[in-house]
Order: sequence, then structure tokens, then C-alpha cells
Amino acid sequence: MLFDIIKSSSFARLMENHIREMLIYLFENDQNFGILCKIEHVTFDPPLPKHLNDEFRSMTLFFLAGYTFESARIENDTLIFEAGFGQENIGSFVSVPLLSIVQIIVDDTPAFVNLALPQEQHPIVNIEKHEGVQNSMSALLSNPENQKFLKKK
Repeated sequence: MLFDIIKSSSFARLMENHIREMLIYLFENDQNFGILCKIEHVTFDPPLPKHLNDEFRSMTLFFLAGYTFESARIENDTLIFEAGFGQENIGSFVSVPLLSIVQIIVDDTPAFVNLALPQEQHPIVNIEKHEGVQNSMSALLSNPENQKFLKKK
């Protein structure tokens, strides 16, 4: 049943890896994109004023272009970028957990759809030894600059 699949921690890891790979691909190809995400999991540093926070809907679209795109990076399991908000253009670093990204949009078209539930709703338990190596590799490759260390076939 679909619900059993989307709540599975192994499916969540699969989706998270696909999201990471898709974002790295877009970064490497200098392709601007949008992310539709669940705002409840997004954090702002420094926090935005209440009148700006109140404008966000539960599903919010952020478009990464220009300086926002250039400032974007993946750290651990989070997409981080700097953006300005409101008429005052108040700057803040936006942190979006990868699993809270529901869609990745390129040229007004969804290029990726994530059905997995965010990880904090189903913690991962009993990680096998080989998954630790995979997680270490994912952490290394989460930085687009580290792609140069991959052996080309």
C-alpha cells in the first residue's frame, strides 16, 4: 500500500538521496530552480519579523536565482540559502530540511516530486554498518565542491 511505502524510513532515505542528487545536478549546471516546501520545517536565521512569517502558506515556494542561488549549499540533510524578504528586503539564511522539499521546479515545471514523510515523523532505527559508510559518502557529496573527488568512469 502506498501509505506504508511513503512512511518507510528506507523510502525516506531514497527520496532524500534523490533530492540531494537533483539539487547537486542543478547547482553543477547553473540551473535556477524553485522548491515547494513545508514551511513548518523551515527555519530562518535571523528569524523574520512576525508580519513576514504570517505571509507564508503551509506550502511555500522559494525560487533560487541570482544571489540566492549563488549562496545556496547543502549541509548534512539541509538546503541552506540566503534571501531577502518583504519590501524591506530583510536578509535571512533559510534552512530547509531536504525531506520537507515536496517539489523541485525548473522553468515552471515540476522536475521532481517527493512523497516521503519528513524524517522526524519516522526516526531511522537499526542502521546497518554499510549504511554508515553510505551516510558518510552522502555527507561528503552534499557539498557540490566535493564532486571533483569522484572517480570518473
